[in-house]
Amino acid sequence: MSDHQAILFANEAFYQAFAERDMEAMDAIWADDDAVACIHPGWQPLEGREAVLESWRAILSNADSPPIVCRQARAHMRGEMAFVVCYEEILGQYLIATNVFVRDGRTWRIVHHQAGPTAGQPEDEGEAGERTVN
Repeated sequence: MSDHQAILFANEAFYQAFAERDMEAMDAIWADDDAVACIHPGWQPLEGREAVLESWRAILSNADSPPIVCRQARAHMRGEMAFVVCYEEILGQYLIATNVFVRDGRTWRIVHHQAGPTAGQPEDEGEAGERTVN
């Protein structure tokens, strides 16, 4: 698997954990050290692994969380760091998300997630490019 494919695979694992409300998998995809951050739409920035994972526990345990469609994930690599930019569709509205990964041995682990509103929307990519989560 190429680095580019591995980064997209890690991004997919993040959204799969989200889709399945799998806190154990969500915990595993985040880097082990405390140098992580997350900005959920409308939330204050969260810094540190404990705060970030606590936010995901709250989100994943909320039965009222709506389904999300992740589209057009595009990976960009810079040495031992990479980021993925994608759209998230929630109930017909779009967010733009950035997920930052670092290499941990042979695995890419997330260190930052941020999603927020956007005036744009993804190009029509057909069924093959869509992935429903949550």
